[in-house]
Amino acid sequence: MAVPILKQGDYLIASIQAALSDSDVLRLRDDLLDRAGSLRSKGIIVDVTALDVMDSFAARSLRGIAHMANLRGARTVMVGIQPEVAFAMVQLGLNLEGVHTALDLEEGLRFLDGLTKEPRDGRE
Repeated sequence: MAVPILKQGDYLIASIQAALSDSDVLRLRDDLLDRAGSLRSKGIIVDVTALDVMDSFAARSLRGIAHMANLRGARTVMVGIQPEVAFAMVQLGLNLEGVHTALDLEEGLRFLDGLTKEPRDGRE
């Protein structure tokens, strides 16, 4: 199942709508990194709101996507982790170390704006 990737200004938004197979996760990684490079994106949002479970491969892969994108100049934020998913991840020892997270898409966009927008008058 292909994950839709939308362009919103300088950002890409990938909205995962259902559990992904390992090959789907790898395709998402390749698609996001290719598009981030070709579009010179400054940020990527991975929306996992619809997921009610996240296995260790998906968690590691999403963490890898964020680190690879950062090396290519695009900051990544994962949004919408459900409470049950967060609880299960902690219980299983899965972490998203080094990956920014936000409650929802709106907060994720604000977060990326804070990281990527140049101050207009030279002040922070």
